[in-house]
Amino acid sequence: MNKILVTGGAGFLGSHLCDALLKDKKNKVICLDNLYTGSEDNIAHLQSNANFQFINHDVTDPIDIDVNQIYNLACPASPIHYQHDPVQTMKTSVLGAINILNLAKKNNSRVMQASTSEIYGDPIEHPQTETYWGHVNPIGIRSCYDEGKRCAETLCVDFERQYDIDARIVRIFNTYGPRMNKNDGRVVSNFIVQAILGEDLTIFGDGSQTRSFCYYSDLINGFIKMMNSNKPLTPINLGNPREFTILELAELVINRVSSDSKISFSDLPSDDPKQRKPDISNAKNFLSWRPIIEIEDGLDSTIKYFKKIL
Repeated sequence: MNKILVTGGAGFLGSHLCDALLKDKKNKVICLDNLYTGSEDNIAHLQSNANFQFINHDVTDPIDIDVNQIYNLACPASPIHYQHDPVQTMKTSVLGAINILNLAKKNNSRVMQASTSEIYGDPIEHPQTETYWGHVNPIGIRSCYDEGKRCAETLCVDFERQYDIDARIVRIFNTYGPRMNKNDGRVVSNFIVQAILGEDLTIFGDGSQTRSFCYYSDLINGFIKMMNSNKPLTPINLGNPREFTILELAELVINRVSSDSKISFSDLPSDDPKQRKPDISNAKNFLSWRPIIEIEDGLDSTIKYFKKIL
């Protein structure tokens, strides 16, 4: 059996990754999560699978298990959650990475570190390439997440240099889909929930800021390709380069929900990036990966999920 550890495995992306990995009957998947933002509901359907194991554990504490591969997804990813306890957020990124990398060193395991487009901060370069070092405020309200993830990347490459472990880094751009938390404060889930409930869709700022949105299944496919391909020479951006203004997204959600909701505007939060779009040339070249799900189809699937859980 190929023993695979997924930290943050009960979360939105982690649970979908567990699903995908278990499609291969040769994989045994160990899902590790402290359930701070993850939910056992996301993995309830897996509990009867003999090749699945759930461990309630915090990555800031060391763990000693025998695994061949590690996907390190543990960390709250939405501003509401990571700003709630910023010290713990930083500890999760930094101490969590140290503990996971030490486990990889002991087992000679391959690691995929889930980083983020937030390491680019409020970018001056557009679209963002992996060679761009970023424009990050180290003392802002988002810094616990941005700088924590930047430090985790540093730890990965330093463990490689010092201990010759195999660590791969993916930088995740905005991702959406079923199993998102309805209260996570992310723009797609916010808009869909508000549209379904007939509430005003709240746009922070004037709505001209841009984002690109990747459907979860495309991203999970990229994770698995990254883990099982020859090691690329660089961190890899994973995201959908189709770019929308936030106002365009709000109008699209209203249309797909067939909602009578209106749009309201509020003050833009501190350090909110003005634009975000991945250059995925390296993903195409190194991994033969590109997203295939159009946002209209992905939104329809996500809207169906939220209508069910609301």
